[in-house]
Amino acid sequence: MDSRFVGIADLAEAPSVAVVVDVMRAFTVAAWAFGQGAEKIVLAESLDEALALKARHPDWAALKDGPPAPGFDMVNSPGLLRSVDLRGRTVVQKTTAGTVGALAVKEASLVLCAGFVVAEATARLLRTRGSEGVTFVVTGEGGQAEEDLACAEYIAGRVTGAGTEAAGFLRRAARSRAAAELAQGVRQGAHPDDVPLCLEVDRFPFAMVAALEGSLMVVRPCAVPSPAGDAPF
Repeated sequence: MDSRFVGIADLAEAPSVAVVVDVMRAFTVAAWAFGQGAEKIVLAESLDEALALKARHPDWAALKDGPPAPGFDMVNSPGLLRSVDLRGRTVVQKTTAGTVGALAVKEASLVLCAGFVVAEATARLLRTRGSEGVTFVVTGEGGQAEEDLACAEYIAGRVTGAGTEAAGFLRRAARSRAAAELAQGVRQGAHPDDVPLCLEVDRFPFAMVAALEGSLMVVRPCAVPSPAGDAPF
């Protein structure tokens, strides 16, 4: 598999297959939302759009980066989200980097949203699809976020060889600026457990596929066949 690693600003055109990585914390949070029972996640272009969608659909739950704000039900923290019951609900998510990256490749034939928590399922889906070329979108810090690059490289390694071990990639992510800022309380709307939760490998047994549904970019969990092909992953 031919893997390319780019920042959002480096996307000259939509790739055929894109894996959009935001470890700390958008797509760790998205995975937790599904783990808490959410049916789907709608990615908003802006805070105003998120609030407008929430106004049109009062039963939807709106989520954003930073501190709590009027109109939003949750903040972008896996540590805080893990106690929220989202069974059957739609979540509207707007973050600084992750949602922006996914929307930037919305015309791709396959868009996967990923973090360490869904790494193996993401790699397995790419293997199942037999993708020859994959563009990994490193969303944080203008494409330089070490935690996102480490996760992207780990997933790429898992696609091409089962011998790729997570430990070294996790160490890189744990030393990242994002991890330090979360641990030191620099980022608002955080929980003390956010960093370890973001570094939990394969916490969830699904990949996350984003696709246009009408005018909205919608993320849904996707079960992936096991290597034996005889049971859902």
